[in-house]
Amino acid sequence: MSDVEAVVVGSGPNGLAAAVTLARAGLSVRVLERNATLGGGARTSELTLPGFHHDVCSAVHPMALASGFFRRFRLQDRIDLRLPEISYAHPLDGGRAGIAYRDIDRTAEALGRDGDAWKRLMGPLAAHADEVAQFTGSPILQVPRHPITVTRFGLRALEQGLPTWNARFREDVAPAMLSGVAAHSIRTMPSLSTAAAALSLGAYAHARGWPVPVGGSQAIIDALADDLRAHGGELVTDVEVADIAELGDPRVMLFDTSPRALLRIAGERFPDGYARRLARFRYGNAAAKVDFALSGPVPWTSPELRRAGTLHIGGTRAEIAAAEAEVAAGRHSPTPYVLAAQPSILDEGRAPAGAHVLWTYTHVPRDSSIDQTEIITRQIERFAPGFRDLVLASSSKTAQDMEDDNPNYVLGDIAAGEASMRQLVARPVLSFDPWRTPARGVYLASSSTPPGPGVHGLAGWYAARSALRHEFGITSMPALAP
Repeated sequence: MSDVEAVVVGSGPNGLAAAVTLARAGLSVRVLERNATLGGGARTSELTLPGFHHDVCSAVHPMALASGFFRRFRLQDRIDLRLPEISYAHPLDGGRAGIAYRDIDRTAEALGRDGDAWKRLMGPLAAHADEVAQFTGSPILQVPRHPITVTRFGLRALEQGLPTWNARFREDVAPAMLSGVAAHSIRTMPSLSTAAAALSLGAYAHARGWPVPVGGSQAIIDALADDLRAHGGELVTDVEVADIAELGDPRVMLFDTSPRALLRIAGERFPDGYARRLARFRYGNAAAKVDFALSGPVPWTSPELRRAGTLHIGGTRAEIAAAEAEVAAGRHSPTPYVLAAQPSILDEGRAPAGAHVLWTYTHVPRDSSIDQTEIITRQIERFAPGFRDLVLASSSKTAQDMEDDNPNYVLGDIAAGEASMRQLVARPVLSFDPWRTPARGVYLASSSTPPGPGVHGLAGWYAARSALRHEFGITSMPALAP
């Protein structure tokens, strides 16, 4: 018999969100983490040189102010979240750039002839961003609470998810900006799933902003861990669970793992049909990451880019779509899409005085072993000549390295499962309660369940709520505020 009522395997944002919710409900909770430090993909470490603090995976957090879990947890009252005036930016050749200011009117003005079209597309969603977050952060099978917003969102996703996606625009900057956000989903475009990513993240950019946590993503993890300890929870690191029998017999076991790992650990407890569905869960293409320690700020050709927290690098909409199609075909693009973050322009403590950190990743075929340092450097140089001369050191992780560091990233898939429309509906199975497995007391609480990838804690929160209802008869959910 276990000496605690609940065990959570994995200490990523979802695992800790689940643990906090259970502990707040009065349960005794233990979290087990295979690494020496907590956080999964939301860790911060000195990856290059002493004094340069890099985020291990996630860096900028559009969902930190939009997530239903983090809003109830009052994350913004627990840590310092810095909001850049420019949520994201998109460099183009010739010194041009698309700039997504938090102020949508300013964004539209800078877009010139396409400004009104941008406001018509994004304005209604930004004005109802909390409703967008509620809809996109809930299981698709759930009845929507805001049907008008859902309809607006759906019509726009259909527009941007079809080959006629350029119909409303007359120039190339606004379409490039949308494609840069859509590419976060690591899928070919146009598609409904990439359009949904562009519209939801784009709405948060104008409504609440894309914040950078002071101290790095680790600050989010530390806030969750502190709350768990304050409510009696226990955190144990350097423990890798190979078999569910190792956990004893707690009332509930929640796994912040991939379906593949859950099947390996607990498969003997599942009916054959459920096990087959877990085995069929598809993993998408991968990310390869490079962190840079710089002697100064990135010398972007467009000065406004130096104030952007996030940048989408890859050129025009057509170029980004072509690069993502190459990856989907199993090839490495010679001119890839690169996602970059400049956290040290907002958080001076991330690097020594005058120096900076630059966080980047690019998309590669699943299970790639090819280092992307040079290809990323060349893409940045395209829009920031002289960047190479500022590099003091770099740290590279191939897709295979990403999985070695975090087994939830199967074959380097940082989304923990392909974000196709099919797998956003059935994630990992088609169910009104996809977090609950057929094995008594066993729950899946990772990004492989709804609402999918991102640092939002929602998958863990939903799994914990399901466990409280079904295993303990608790229907009134605990308060999460400080």
